[in-house]
Amino acid sequence: MALLKILKYPDPRLHKIAEIVEVFDESTEKLVQDMAETMYESKGIGLAATQVDVHQRIIVIDISDDKKDLLVLINPKLIKFDGQQEYDEGCLSVPGFFETVKRYENITISYQDLKGNIQKLEADGLLSVCIQHEMDHLVGKVFVEYLSQLKQQRIKKKISKLRRAG
Repeated sequence: MALLKILKYPDPRLHKIAEIVEVFDESTEKLVQDMAETMYESKGIGLAATQVDVHQRIIVIDISDDKKDLLVLINPKLIKFDGQQEYDEGCLSVPGFFETVKRYENITISYQDLKGNIQKLEADGLLSVCIQHEMDHLVGKVFVEYLSQLKQQRIKKKISKLRRAG
């Protein structure tokens, strides 16, 4: 396994739309392993392939305390949703920033596993938020884009200052 470089907001590559995965082979498994290692090493709970500059519809998530419950979602589709919830979200592509975002409370998704088998998952709470957050990355959206233009500009300026400071 290898650590992958995570793109940082506002990198334009974060806005690329991911393509559907059609081949499930060793390279897909290797990418998922590398994404999981990168997510765990970065102390994250979710990572979309878009964030590591691979534009395929692949997500890894692990919200467990012991980090032994890896969830791999390939070609996820939201098929049912209801309710609303607000959560303070952070992102490995926007390190150090947390903002409140409104999302669906309960969701049902379909996805494919590493073997290409179609699965169905119902989620609520943090898992629901995490899935929606990562699915946004697959369509080129970063969570800060739910915020006002003023807040987005403020975050971009702070990130730019941090980059200049090294």
